[in-house]
Amino acid sequence: MNLNLTSTIRTDRYPLRRDIVNLCHAAGKPLLKLSTRDYAEHGLMHWVEHFGSAALVNIEVFNELQHTITGWPGGKPNADDTLRPERAFPFPKRVIVFSPHPDDDVISMGGTIRRLIQQGNEVHIAYETSGNIAVDNEEVHRYLNFVKGFKQIFAQNDDLIVERCNTVLSEVRERNDDEAEAGEVLAVKALIRRGEAQLACAYNGIPADRIHFLQLPFYESGRIEKLPMTEHDVYPICCLLADIKPHQIYVAADLADPHGTHRKCTDAVLAAVDEEKKAGAKWVDDCRVWMYRGAWAEWDVADIEMCVPMSPEELREKRNAILKHQSQMESAPFLGNDERLFWQRAEDRNRETAQAYDRLGLACYEAMEAFVEYRF
Repeated sequence: MNLNLTSTIRTDRYPLRRDIVNLCHAAGKPLLKLSTRDYAEHGLMHWVEHFGSAALVNIEVFNELQHTITGWPGGKPNADDTLRPERAFPFPKRVIVFSPHPDDDVISMGGTIRRLIQQGNEVHIAYETSGNIAVDNEEVHRYLNFVKGFKQIFAQNDDLIVERCNTVLSEVRERNDDEAEAGEVLAVKALIRRGEAQLACAYNGIPADRIHFLQLPFYESGRIEKLPMTEHDVYPICCLLADIKPHQIYVAADLADPHGTHRKCTDAVLAAVDEEKKAGAKWVDDCRVWMYRGAWAEWDVADIEMCVPMSPEELREKRNAILKHQSQMESAPFLGNDERLFWQRAEDRNRETAQAYDRLGLACYEAMEAFVEYRF
């Protein structure tokens, strides 16, 4: 079983597109205003010679990029899909969005998730890890003090609840920074993140039976440094894939994630798809895998194969879903040197993608979410 498949991801499929996008940046011009002189001054006359004129090169790349933009990420039924990123049928599609942590789904592709649901697709969210170590101890105090207060009001004779709460709080206070967190503390933190994910899914209109908490074992080390990924991380994903038989899979390709969790999670998904393919699963032949990026980086315009636009209202709805993950706001421990909160990073990134398309002379949107197809 190949457990390191992300190393095979290629983002150099479009040399023409990359050269001309870079030329636009260097010349400070949109695509359709590039001249023969621009090509000559930047050593790209071979493209002019290949197509016959600068204008024909410009139109070729303009059309390529224009065709990456779609308001129908699940495919538009009864429409010519020859030049669309996604096929029209089958429709509606069964979709699985794999989220490494319990907020990467809405941070990375919250607008696309809402669009898929609104257009009638069956969307499942699979949270791959518990995300427990990203919960600050103050959140544990807040939730357990609420539980104790709830007990005083509604269950005064149940002392066991108070005892367990006090035990967990004691473990939080007495833990040294170099020690792994106790299992009960991690369980409470996982429960906090699970509840937030359920709130965000409910806001997006995803029913409870389409929310899947896989809690992959490699993550449960109690430390920032994770355990090696094994077949035990791949097996629950295989089971989920075999049960749902998706037409679309979305995975994280944000390999700049500083703690490596995204890479391991994506390796596990791709290994599971590979196992299903080897086993002769028919659904694999009718499934496409789309890769998204998140808070840490974005795809280069030259690599993007599907770009989903958002209006100001849709961007605000995406923010609202991110804000359901309250433990990851001000107190999230892994924000790094970037002082922006996750929702701010997401909005800035999505607006920058839209602006990149605008600078090239394409349609101007408020924000856009970008994807690259993984070919297996």
